[in-house]
Order: sequence, then structure tokens, then C-alpha cells
Amino acid sequence: MRKKSTDKLKPAPAPGKRKLTDKFISSLKNKKAPDGKRIDYWDEITRNFGVRLTDGGVATYVLYLRWPGSSVAARRMIDRVEDTTLAKARETADEWRKLVKQGTDPKKKEHENRVKLQQEQQTTFGVVAEAWLADGIRGQRKAAEVRTDVRREFKKPWEKRPITSITTADVASIIKAKAAKGHPAQARNLLGYVKRLFDWAVDQHAYGIEKSPAEPLRAVRLVGKKNIRRRVLTDDELRAVWAAAEQTEYPYGPIFRMLILTGQRKSEVGDARWSEFDLNRKLWIIPAERMKMDEAHVVPLAADVIALLSELPRFKDGDCLFSTHFGAKPCNGYSKAKERLDELTGELEHWVIHDLRRTMRTGLSALPIPDNVRELMIAHAQPGLKKTYDRYAYIEEKRRGFGLWEAHLRGILQQLDKVVALRG
Repeated sequence: MRKKSTDKLKPAPAPGKRKLTDKFISSLKNKKAPDGKRIDYWDEITRNFGVRLTDGGVATYVLYLRWPGSSVAARRMIDRVEDTTLAKARETADEWRKLVKQGTDPKKKEHENRVKLQQEQQTTFGVVAEAWLADGIRGQRKAAEVRTDVRREFKKPWEKRPITSITTADVASIIKAKAAKGHPAQARNLLGYVKRLFDWAVDQHAYGIEKSPAEPLRAVRLVGKKNIRRRVLTDDELRAVWAAAEQTEYPYGPIFRMLILTGQRKSEVGDARWSEFDLNRKLWIIPAERMKMDEAHVVPLAADVIALLSELPRFKDGDCLFSTHFGAKPCNGYSKAKERLDELTGELEHWVIHDLRRTMRTGLSALPIPDNVRELMIAHAQPGLKKTYDRYAYIEEKRRGFGLWEAHLRGILQQLDKVVALRG
């Protein structure tokens, strides 16, 4: 701490009782009490409140009371004059006097408030949300999407609020607002995310929250009944989408083509990494943490998928197949890419990206492929006890199925007026 020079300090005004003003307080600057002495200036407005000046020229606001637990009165410093205002010091003196009348020591109260503030800072929604994102969804499918949505929709408005202050109405408001903007599916997803977050926080027994405010909420009441999509693209529509995808630049054009070729989910294709591919064995092994059913999924690669992969760039910064960050992380701008595709395809009946998966699965039903193999090709769980007892991988059966789908798709695409031929 910088030591003040007292050589130029002037003698202080005479002690006594007076109306303390900002002007008087300012006049104490560069003044000091006699050596070895202290001077008290007591206020005529606020009882037992004053300013003490030391022989070193330090001025402090003080309050003179008999404090709880003591039989005699004593001065207690409120703050240094240079660190607060006269008005604020008077206000603190009034607060302390009220606490003393209630039998509470202000020092103890201040300590309790500091502890409470520290606890609140450690249990704000922002802190808890980040802890859940780091631990509660680690290794799960769509983890990156969950992080983005939770930070944008929940953490941003609630970041500094204690998690215990979040109410059911707060949660419902965000969900209903998202649905009102025309995003019912995302609203349902958000409700699922925030339910999991609060349930995790309750289970930790570390954040002071004993019940989830999201627990009473039901998506059907907030968002409405879920509409089950049945949209399947016709052959003409599929040709139009494929042609538009071929005109769309990397990474989204190749993503749409790979979705059509493989029938896998958007996240499974879009987040794919080169380390998942065994090109010698013509296999794509999607790890369990990226799969909906938490089991690794093997996709045999037909010739046209191999050809598509050979067109993709390879980056040094990471091994993501589809990336706008030189392979370091997967791309996520699907909305704009879909808008671009819609511009190129013209006036198609409204469709969403997941409809490509449904279209592929519907197309498989027209081919001589066993039904259980069709389901396994797109990573649908086997029904009943088969899931538990049938652990056969069906790799060669799936390979034959993808070959048949590729041939079927070629037949569809070759009917374009301007032939769109797949490599093979």
C-alpha cells in the first residue's frame, strides 16, 4: 500500500458537534489531528454518527453505539471518507442502528450477506447450466446442438439469477414464446433439455434446489399436440432436391446428397469424422455417443458414397467431413442451406430435412430387403426381445441393402430431363 506523506498535512478544525456536509468533509482533505491524537466530528443530523480524523490524515465515518454482546458503547468504522459518500455513510448508520435495536450485530449480518452472495454466485443458473453441459450431456448425441440451444435460450436471460429463483412460469414463458414463433418442434426439444438440466441439478444436492420448476410442465399443454410427419418426397421431388444439392457448394451440398444416399440422421451425417471411416473395408462406424440408441452403428458404404467421399476436402485442423472451420468443428448452418436448396428446387410442397430419411426408408420397402434389415440400415432398434438376444451385426445384409437402394436411386435420378447421373 502506498504510504501517504504527512509533511504537508494542515491542522484540522476544532472538534465538536456540527452539521456534517459534503463541503466540510471535503475540507478535511490534507488535514490531520495532532500527533498521537484523534479528532471526532459528530453529526447534528444523524445521532451517534460522525467522522474521525487521525494524526496521519485518514478520515473515516464512524458510528458510536453499544453493540450486541457488549456492555459498553464503542466506535465502529463504517468506511473511509475517500471510499464512500456522506449520504451513503448516513444510510449505513441508519441501517446499523435498526439492526442493533433488533439485537443483531451489523458485522454478523454483513458476514452472512457475503456468504449468501458467494453461495448465490456459485449457484446461479449460468454456473449450474455450464456444469450440466460439461457433465450431464458428456458424450451424448446432439451434445453440440444442446449446448448451443441451452446457452442461447436459457442461459442468456437467466445467467446471473440464482437457480432457485427460476419459476415454473419462467420456464413456460420461454417454451411458449418459441412455439408462438412457429417452432413447435424446437420448443418441445427445449422443454426436454431444461427438464434434464433441472433434474440433474436436483440430483447433485449441491445447488440448493430441491424440486425442478420444469417438472409440472407438459409439452402438449404448452405447445399443442405433436403432429406426426408423414411427408415422403415423390420421385420428381427427390430428383429436384438431388439436382439442387449438386448445385450447392460444400459443405451443405454433399451433406444433402449423403443424407439421400445413406438415410442416416442429419446429426449423424453432419457431424461425421474421418476417423469413423474404414475405407479399405468400406465401412462407416458411427460411435455410440453419436447415436440416438447409444449403440455404435455400422453403415456399409456403397460405390456412390465412396465416390462422394473422394470429392471431399481433407483439413489439417481437424477431421470433420463437413466443416466451415477447416475440419476443427462440424458446420451448423442448416437453416440457410435449406433456404438455398428451396430456391433452387422451386415450388415444392413444404418439406424438412428429416423427410429425406423417411423417403429413403419408404423406398427400401419397395426393394427385396428383409424388413429387419431395412430397419437396421437406418439404425432403428429391433423390436421386443430381438434387441436383447439378436446381437448379429447383419453387416453383409445391410451392404446388399445399400447396394439395392443405390441402384434404385440411380434409376430415379436418370429420369431427369437433363440426366443427373451418380458416379459409380
